[in-house]
Amino acid sequence: MNQHRSSKLKNRRDESTPIIRAQAKDLRKRLTVAERQLWDRLRRKGLGLLKFRRQHPIGPHIVDFYCAEHDLVVEIDGEIHDSQTASDTQRTQELRRRGYRVIRFTNDQVLHHIDAVCAAILAECKKSP
Repeated sequence: MNQHRSSKLKNRRDESTPIIRAQAKDLRKRLTVAERQLWDRLRRKGLGLLKFRRQHPIGPHIVDFYCAEHDLVVEIDGEIHDSQTASDTQRTQELRRRGYRVIRFTNDQVLHHIDAVCAAILAECKKSP
């Protein structure tokens, strides 16, 4: 990773508060079934040798999965997201303004079509400059 990019990522991380970082740490211990299934595929560079982080703080947000190499955020939406589409849209827009690309999948997609989800993540990474 070049120096400029490394500095940029450090600055993004510094925007998080100790409370947000503690919440992220706690969430890593309590992954949903869908998050656990996807994490099993992403961890240890298991998907295209890409490094992902789980429950990663970005500013005031904690994203489900993050690949720094491609500035890619992967979100898994459970049933609760059906009632908060406006806030999810706003969150996605804010992350995009910060320079991240965001892709979303439903719990159902992850639980029943994990290979297609992984293929979509890889395809999105290939779009990176």
